[in-house]
Amino acid sequence: MGRDEGSASLEFITAGMLLLLPMVYLVLVMSALQGGAFAVEGAARQAVSVFVRAENEQAARAVAERAIGVALADYGLGSSASEVQISCDPGACLTRLRPVTVSVRVSVPLPLVPPMLDLAVPLSIPVQASATQQVSRFWGAR
Repeated sequence: MGRDEGSASLEFITAGMLLLLPMVYLVLVMSALQGGAFAVEGAARQAVSVFVRAENEQAARAVAERAIGVALADYGLGSSASEVQISCDPGACLTRLRPVTVSVRVSVPLPLVPPMLDLAVPLSIPVQASATQQVSRFWGAR
């Protein structure tokens, strides 16, 4: 029988790299997606909250855009790449007891992937959230 001398450290490093690196990248991708999900959910919730409390529809849209920008910036996402849709009754967005829905969609970039790569696979994953709130029945009664 031959001696059992080997290169256990080399085998450990090789096997560790083959198994550990994909696992670490998976954790990075999942944390980026979770952060993006938290960002769009918080942005939609805050935007609809400030929208229904505004004085008029023009001011409501301005404060909603600002709230979305702040919420996305908290998670390191740019508001310029976001798609925002505000749904309400045309011409009567701030009517008492009417629902207002804000939907926010952002593409979360994959970590450690340079944007200059031109591959057949997407380099970002879209994440979307919506929030609905009713205009107060006391709105405008000031």
